[in-house]
Amino acid sequence: MFTRGVLAAVATGGLAIGLIPAAAEATPSSDVTATIISKSTIGRTDYVLREITIQPGGTTGWHFHDGTLYAFVKAGTLTHSGSNCTTDGVYRTGAAFTEPSGSDHVHVGRNLGTKPLVLDVLYVLPAGSPLSEDAPNPGCPFQ
Repeated sequence: MFTRGVLAAVATGGLAIGLIPAAAEATPSSDVTATIISKSTIGRTDYVLREITIQPGGTTGWHFHDGTLYAFVKAGTLTHSGSNCTTDGVYRTGAAFTEPSGSDHVHVGRNLGTKPLVLDVLYVLPAGSPLSEDAPNPGCPFQ
């Protein structure tokens, strides 16, 4: 299971290049900001550590990833739903989870709480891949 220690090890393992602001990449997202903490390419793999903040009522928008993501909830609660429109996870402060790769894993993350949601996310992607790939709403009654 992925833990906070792994994120700390990656961040202190020589990958840090400073803080680079980045916009959330999934659309239509709302009330999402993100900062890249570190980024490194080793062989044909990009490792990107990013802090994402989603304000109350905010959403990542529907998307998928070309690689695996490892996430840790620093604050707040994430409601995570898949393309079948069901909630496949509710992750609270201190929880860790993974997101598998591929267009068959379209999902959305939402902050249905009253406090900002803060995630630390390690992206393990094929070199040169975007952090996320936009996807249309699969017909769910929410964004």
